[in-house]
Amino acid sequence: MAPSKEVAVVGSNALTSIDPDQVCTSPATQSPRPVCHIGTSQNANRSVQTLKASKALLAHIKKAAKETSDKATKRNLYQDDDDDDGDTPVWLTLTTKRHIADKARLQPGKIPVPHSLNTDENSTICAITADPQRAYKNIIGSDEFPAELSKRITRVIDFGKLKAKYGQYEAQRKLFSEHDIFLADDRIINRLPKVLGKTFYKTTAKRPIPVVFSAKRPKVDGKRAKRQKTNKDDKSHINAGTAAEIAKEIQKALGSALVSLSPTTNTAVRIGYANWTPEQIADNVDAVVTGLVGKWVPQKWRNVRSIYIKGPDTAALPIWLTDELWVDDKDVVADQEAEATGAEKANVGKKRKSLDAGAEPESAAPKKRAKKQDRLNAESNDDKLDKQITERKARLKKQKAAAKKAMDD
Repeated sequence: MAPSKEVAVVGSNALTSIDPDQVCTSPATQSPRPVCHIGTSQNANRSVQTLKASKALLAHIKKAAKETSDKATKRNLYQDDDDDDGDTPVWLTLTTKRHIADKARLQPGKIPVPHSLNTDENSTICAITADPQRAYKNIIGSDEFPAELSKRITRVIDFGKLKAKYGQYEAQRKLFSEHDIFLADDRIINRLPKVLGKTFYKTTAKRPIPVVFSAKRPKVDGKRAKRQKTNKDDKSHINAGTAAEIAKEIQKALGSALVSLSPTTNTAVRIGYANWTPEQIADNVDAVVTGLVGKWVPQKWRNVRSIYIKGPDTAALPIWLTDELWVDDKDVVADQEAEATGAEKANVGKKRKSLDAGAEPESAAPKKRAKKQDRLNAESNDDKLDKQITERKARLKKQKAAAKKAMDD
């Protein structure tokens, strides 16, 4: 089967032409909202079309924020006019034809983006490391470690002390509120959900980001050498990277967009903020789409259905739509086959005993039901009904006469 027109012609660079002055919606859904013209072109350029969508979305978010502030009866004196929409996130939504994950993954994936989402110097970072924490504190506090990054890391705690101190719900909530970003050693990150619980993993806002804190294995003949087995009781040997290596890994994690996969066809990734320029949003869209489709989407672009960008309270603005709603030809079922499949599924819930008995249970209908039906048929016959009424009146008349005679005697 040939892929959709957009994919067949220009692959991942095929996007739709969007009118920024109109509210767009997918033509496949035919929703009652105003629909802008969405057409495909062989010479479509992804950067140009994404830039148009970014300009339209940012303009709408700023306009909505201004209208909301004008209608507000009370004004926040601590908030600047320029920061009204500074914390408003912009999301990229990728819809696939089939699920891209078989189960929810608590460990977020990382996609490097040209414009980092964690550039705020006032944001605090908590680093969760392997045991012991003193070795990693010394590395982060050393002169070889970048001073600007070291100031942002306000807490370093190993897994053992995290499990001992923050096992209670109130302690977890306090830790969650004290820091903006959480980084975790990739060697112990799979054990964190049992320790931190729903406080951290109920939402994707502050899930620990995996970072490589261990030392890199040297290459021998172009291949990584195997790690030497060490005694767990030997605390003198600590598998920790150098200050430059750890700083590089942390910067890489902070400069990435996070992807939380789940068993669904809709995946949302935060790509920027409303106070960014349209060019920054467009650059991050290109990077996230390329990384997400190339690394996590099975069958690549053949499995992609649509790509949107949106704000928290805005309509989704489409930047790419496919013209085929299925992946393979076998996914399309003819009408006759669908009816036959539906008939077979209708018998799934019946007991085997009733299927083996065939028509016998139908013939052995309850006698009560037959008597009731006969009575209804008898009552529906007017002649029989009149006769029954006459007989009943005669019997009552005889009974009254006999009772009167008995009283006279």
